[in-house]
Amino acid sequence: MPQFIDVEDKIFGPITTRQFLILLVGGVIVFVMYRFADFSLFITSLILIGGGALVLAFIRINGQPFHFFLVNIILSTRRPSLRIWRKSYSKSELDYLRNMKPEERVEKEELKPVERERMRDLALLVNTGGYYRPEE
Repeated sequence: MPQFIDVEDKIFGPITTRQFLILLVGGVIVFVMYRFADFSLFITSLILIGGGALVLAFIRINGQPFHFFLVNIILSTRRPSLRIWRKSYSKSELDYLRNMKPEERVEKEELKPVERERMRDLALLVNTGGYYRPEE
């Protein structure tokens, strides 16, 4: 039986492959900004891109990597799970519904008292998940 299937492979001490790749891409982008941009743009990109890479690589929310958290936020804003049905009726439908006769009431059956042995058999049947078969 495989164990620890949710643990990622580590390559440098506590850093996983995913974290290393995220930091590598962020570092390359920051280095390119250092080489080709002025100093103020480099500092801004260092803070934004470097900080974003650190957050994506190391922050976990509810035991999940941060990029899964971002994907879940985007999916829940685009497709909310709360569904509200707002039906509007036409005048003819409302008139039909108002003129409907109430359905006749169904008489309730009188409940019979349950025998003690039958109650015990039903409890065993439920507790065993259907494996117990009472003698009938």
